[in-house]
This record gives sequence, C-alpha cells and structure tokens, in this order.
Amino acid sequence: MNKSFIATANAPAAIGIYSQAVKVGQTTYLSGQIPLLPDTMVLVEGDIDAEVRQAFTNLAAVCKAAGGSLSHLAKVNVFLTDLSHFPMVNQIMEELFEAPYPARAAIGVAELPKGARVEVDGIMVS
Repeated sequence: MNKSFIATANAPAAIGIYSQAVKVGQTTYLSGQIPLLPDTMVLVEGDIDAEVRQAFTNLAAVCKAAGGSLSHLAKVNVFLTDLSHFPMVNQIMEELFEAPYPARAAIGVAELPKGARVEVDGIMVS
C-alpha cells in the first residue's frame, strides 16, 4: 500500500502519536481537528461559533495540504460535547459547503482534548 503522510504548519500540530492526514491513492483520511490556533496551540477564544469555525478552518488547511479543499470531503464527522450546538454546526456547514453536501455524522461525546467543545474529521477524495 502506497501511503503519504500530510503535514502543514497551517493547522495545529498533532498532540499525540498520529498524522494530520494520511493519503492512500485518491483518498485522504483526515485526523480530527479541534479549535486550536496553529501558531499558539491554544484554543480559540470565544463562543461555540468561534470554536466550530476554527475547527473547520483547521480541517480546510489539512485538506489544502493534501491537494484538496472542503469541497472534496466525502464524509465528515462532528463530535460535540453538547448536541444543542448541532443547529449552529448546520448553519456553519451551510456557509462552508455547497450541495450536494458530504455524508456526515454528529456524535455527542463527554469530553474532547484540551477542553474543546467540538472536533471534526473527514475523508477526502480528490
């Protein structure tokens, strides 16, 4: 299997033993992105809107480093510590994506790294 590992300084560095993304053929598997600012590795300040937007900004940076964009995502997973924020995720995704939209799952979780309230990952085909 021919794999390439994707890394960019425009998204937060891995905070564990994983790659930002791994590309196998035309498919790129993107690791979860929380709303860390890449240059400081601290959570973005602000409300959940700011966190969701930063998480997608980070995911977009990894997509770009892999030769694609958010529009190339076939599947997105959204992890939220409070599912009442799901309507906001829908609103932001509507701004960032065009129909037809990627497949998606929204999962409620008890806790995320660094105290984040949202994490997004995806599978990109380019």
